[in-house]
Amino acid sequence: MASDEPKAKRIKLEEKKISQNALFGMGNPLLDICAVVDKDFLDKYGLKANDQILAEEKHKEMFEEIVKKFKVEYHAGGATQNSVKVAQWMIQEPHKVATFFGCIGKDKFGKILKEKAEEAHVDAHYYEQSEEPTGTCAACITGDNRSLVANLAAANCYKEKHLDLEENWKLVERAQVYYIAEAAAFAREQGFETEDILEIAKKAQSLPKENKKRQRIVVFTQGKEGTIMTKGDKVGTFPVLEINQSEIVDTNGAGDAFVGGFLSQLVQDKTFEQCIRAGHYAANVIIRHAGCTFPEKPDFH
Repeated sequence: MASDEPKAKRIKLEEKKISQNALFGMGNPLLDICAVVDKDFLDKYGLKANDQILAEEKHKEMFEEIVKKFKVEYHAGGATQNSVKVAQWMIQEPHKVATFFGCIGKDKFGKILKEKAEEAHVDAHYYEQSEEPTGTCAACITGDNRSLVANLAAANCYKEKHLDLEENWKLVERAQVYYIAEAAAFAREQGFETEDILEIAKKAQSLPKENKKRQRIVVFTQGKEGTIMTKGDKVGTFPVLEINQSEIVDTNGAGDAFVGGFLSQLVQDKTFEQCIRAGHYAANVIIRHAGCTFPEKPDFH
């Protein structure tokens, strides 16, 4: 029996092996700029203490000013980039399992964003252009409040010619899992005429499908209300992990974190139940931290 043990361990290790660039994400990259600011700064730019808005013309100067006036922290942000970043964190090694495509500007914020993606061990390949500055999201912190101002700018300028480059298309082809969606917006686009998440999930499940060999799986999160998954004609609801209200620091990155946790297991061919469990774990960790940030290593089993 003893001689079989190393073989069993070897098989187990081989099952866990994941290849680089197995997960592909594409979306709007933003450089998150976080700083503790004062009320005067909020008032100057007409910001509420706890809010999320898109930048208007009057906010354009604030991204440079926040860097000059306050001590800032930078993070690679934007919903999809957050998700692949969390997936890579959950996986840990090898590095660069997660690939990310998006558009940035040829400027100092773009340079910082590339550095931050690299620090997160994400294989980011940005389309760089000079017409618009790198997309940014200022997180203006006052006490327990966060006022978020997003300037999409270059994030909206992605061109398909970036995909046409041979070295980039090879990365697309190398991927096993692709992530590019959002339930309510998806329902509106499909003309479902309902805002009931269970109904949207069922309708999405029954949409025409090219690949008949594999069942469609539909997963929708609902914040603290639990997660819904449809598989075939079965609909399941999975409760989220309980957390004391006093431990919640910031819920903004919870949805992105769920996706990241889910993808980290999906790319390893784990069961969908395990994927959801990992999603709930990642979201539970991220809401205990400011922004989409996390400890050095996950504690997920």
